Amino acid sequence: MLITIYRTVLIYFIVLLVVRLMGKREIGQLSPFDFVVAIIIAELAAIPMESTNFPLWKGIVPLVTLGILEVILSYLALHSPFLRRLLDGEPQVVIKNGRIIKDELRRARYNLNDLLAQLREKGIVNVGDVEFGVLETSGKLSVIPKSQKRPVTPEDLGLPTGYEGLPTILVMDGQVLRENLRLVGLDEAWLKKRLAAAGLEPEQVFLATLGTDGRLFINEDRIL
Repeated sequence: MLITIYRTVLIYFIVLLVVRLMGKREIGQLSPFDFVVAIIIAELAAIPMESTNFPLWKGIVPLVTLGILEVILSYLALHSPFLRRLLDGEPQVVIKNGRIIKDELRRARYNLNDLLAQLREKGIVNVGDVEFGVLETSGKLSVIPKSQKRPVTPEDLGLPTGYEGLPTILVMDGQVLRENLRLVGLDEAWLKKRLAAAGLEPEQVFLATLGTDGRLFINEDRIL
């Protein structure tokens, strides 16, 4: 029993390491090549976990080899358009100027139900409202609506807008993030003073963020 637990934990961390080495792209976007690699990794990881008689190194070596191969191919693909096309394929324009391109749908073996479903997911019910619909290598549909159907932006109305940026997290789970304080030119004494004004200690704060406008948002849902 302990041997099975040991092998499972070890394989788990090895697979986690291999996936991390393969990069974030492998997690967020699976091309056909990435999908095949993910299936093989799952199969290779299952063998040494299920069979205690199977030598552990025979399961680890293929996993590490596959991870290294994926990293090498991904690096080479950065500099080779031909290799990118070979491994990932190419995006296909399936809608152009509000008209569905049937030949591209057939070439991608992509039926109308799939196309309409992905359009509905993006809030589009009329194909005629689409300027371009691009079927990405991951199988997802990217949609560019016609200019008349896009939401009005401040730029369209000629209205000036200020810089928004991302808020800086200063406290998370009751822990003060000193490095983030340093990046925005503040210190812990300033933070404690602001929190004290709200009757709080850092340990009582679940989340506190500082916006680019200087406003401090405090979420005090932490259970003491």
